[in-house]
Amino acid sequence: MLLFRSEEHLDRWIEGGGGPRGATMSVDQQWRLAQAWYGNRLSPDWERRTAEEGQAVFEEIGLTGPFWRLGAAARNRED
Repeated sequence: MLLFRSEEHLDRWIEGGGGPRGATMSVDQQWRLAQAWYGNRLSPDWERRTAEEGQAVFEEIGLTGPFWRLGAAARNRED
């Protein structure tokens, strides 16, 4: 994971030979994902999410597109 100050900063990094543009998310999305994904991880009744439940978390946060597809969702959906 690479962190950039802005889309412009990312664009300059790519133009400078840093690599191809991959999936991106905002700091707000990162925080929301961390809370949703790990918020109850230490609870005694924690259970691993299914691929469908994980996909719902991604979509609720606005993480869409091929990179963010899990399990059957990755196989059954096209952009």
